[in-house]
Amino acid sequence: MAVTFSDLHTEAGLKSLESFLSGKTYISGNQITKDDVKVYAAVLEKPSADLYPSASKWYDCVAAKLSASFPGKATGVGISAQAPSAEAAPVKETVKAAAADDDDDDLDLFGDETEEEKKAAEERDQAKASAKKKESGKSSVLMDVKPWDDETDMKKLEEAVRSVELPGLLWGASKLVPVGYGIKKLTIMLTIVDDLVSVDSLIEERLTVEPINEYVQSCDIVAFNKI
Repeated sequence: MAVTFSDLHTEAGLKSLESFLSGKTYISGNQITKDDVKVYAAVLEKPSADLYPSASKWYDCVAAKLSASFPGKATGVGISAQAPSAEAAPVKETVKAAAADDDDDDLDLFGDETEEEKKAAEERDQAKASAKKKESGKSSVLMDVKPWDDETDMKKLEEAVRSVELPGLLWGASKLVPVGYGIKKLTIMLTIVDDLVSVDSLIEERLTVEPINEYVQSCDIVAFNKI
């Protein structure tokens, strides 16, 4: 929400600024922005630290930032509080247009990044990486799970298989298929997120080790299709 300050060269204007900056470091948030530069330009001189402590502290912060960004030696200029002449009007409009131009990203006004800016940049990068993972491809896999013999409890075998839970792994439909001599195998569908689940690791490190290998003798990939 836009904030309007007026008559910042007067006592009333400075009181309004002091009230707004109470408990704040900058005009818009925790970092210096173009809002601060605009208001700073409208304040003719540093506010009294005794009368306007918050405004005075803010003025020093902005001045320090701008001083670091413009290292050239200044000769000093004066600005009066009188109404601008007709000749000065075009200059004022030019300054306003320059201050309002938010697309000029090539000029670094504020020097090196602060710790807060670096942290925000890192959080943005992490969010982008997370979003990229979410967009990762998926695969549909058809797997045969074979028991040790005809005495293996196939219901418990399937429960053991489905007990394996991993990020990016979703178990699907299944059925028991006779293979001979009274032995049946479990044929089961599963969907995986390619970047999160390796079918080989799933078989070698989860499905054919204790305690699941009490029921499972081996696993074979029957079909593997990208979704």
